Amino acid sequence: MAELEKLDVGQLSDIEIKEKINLTRRELFDLRFQLATRQLTETHRFKKARVQLAQLLTAQVARSRSNT
Repeated sequence: MAELEKLDVGQLSDIEIKEKINLTRRELFDLRFQLATRQLTETHRFKKARVQLAQLLTAQVARSRSNT
Protein backbone atom coordinates (compact mmCIF):
# COMPACT_ATOMS: atom_id res chain seq x y z
CA MET A 1 0.00 0.00 0.00
CA ALA A 2 1.20 3.45 -0.80
CA GLU A 3 1.60 5.80 2.12
CA LEU A 4 -1.04 8.52 2.16
CA GLU A 5 -0.23 12.15 2.74
CA LYS A 6 -2.47 14.17 5.04
CA LEU A 7 -3.78 16.17 2.08
CA ASP A 8 -4.81 12.99 0.28
CA VAL A 9 -6.74 11.77 3.31
CA GLY A 10 -8.65 15.04 3.42
CA GLN A 11 -9.81 14.58 -0.15
CA LEU A 12 -11.29 11.11 0.40
CA SER A 13 -14.98 10.56 1.01
CA ASP A 14 -16.26 8.98 4.22
CA ILE A 15 -16.88 5.67 2.48
CA GLU A 16 -13.39 5.62 0.96
CA ILE A 17 -11.86 6.32 4.37
CA LYS A 18 -13.78 3.39 5.91
CA GLU A 19 -12.65 1.09 3.10
CA LYS A 20 -9.02 2.13 3.48
CA ILE A 21 -9.22 1.64 7.25
CA ASN A 22 -10.49 -1.90 6.72
CA LEU A 23 -7.78 -2.62 4.14
CA THR A 24 -5.05 -1.25 6.39
CA ARG A 25 -6.26 -3.29 9.36
CA ARG A 26 -6.29 -6.39 7.16
CA GLU A 27 -2.75 -5.59 6.01
CA LEU A 28 -1.58 -5.30 9.63
CA PHE A 29 -3.22 -8.65 10.41
CA ASP A 30 -1.47 -10.26 7.45
CA LEU A 31 1.86 -8.73 8.48
CA ARG A 32 1.51 -10.07 12.03
CA PHE A 33 0.68 -13.50 10.63
CA GLN A 34 3.71 -13.43 8.33
CA LEU A 35 5.89 -12.36 11.24
CA ALA A 36 4.63 -15.24 13.38
CA THR A 37 5.34 -17.77 10.62
CA ARG A 38 8.74 -16.17 9.89
CA GLN A 39 7.79 -15.28 6.31
CA LEU A 40 8.06 -11.51 6.74
CA THR A 41 11.10 -9.92 5.14
CA GLU A 42 10.02 -6.27 4.93
CA THR A 43 9.51 -5.29 8.56
CA HIS A 44 9.33 -1.58 7.71
CA ARG A 45 5.82 -2.16 6.35
CA PHE A 46 4.54 -2.33 9.95
CA LYS A 47 5.40 1.30 10.59
CA LYS A 48 3.97 2.52 7.29
CA ALA A 49 0.72 0.65 7.86
CA ARG A 50 0.38 1.92 11.45
CA VAL A 51 1.02 5.52 10.38
CA GLN A 52 -1.47 5.23 7.55
CA LEU A 53 -4.09 3.74 9.89
CA ALA A 54 -3.54 6.56 12.39
CA GLN A 55 -3.98 9.19 9.67
CA LEU A 56 -7.18 7.58 8.44
CA LEU A 57 -8.65 7.21 11.92
CA THR A 58 -7.76 10.82 12.75
CA ALA A 59 -9.47 12.05 9.60
CA GLN A 60 -12.54 9.93 10.37
CA VAL A 61 -12.84 11.28 13.93
CA ALA A 62 -12.30 14.86 12.78
CA ARG A 63 -15.10 14.53 10.24
CA SER A 64 -17.48 12.95 12.71
CA ARG A 65 -16.84 15.75 15.20
CA SER A 66 -17.30 18.47 12.61
CA ASN A 67 -20.66 17.00 11.54
CA THR A 68 -22.13 17.13 15.03
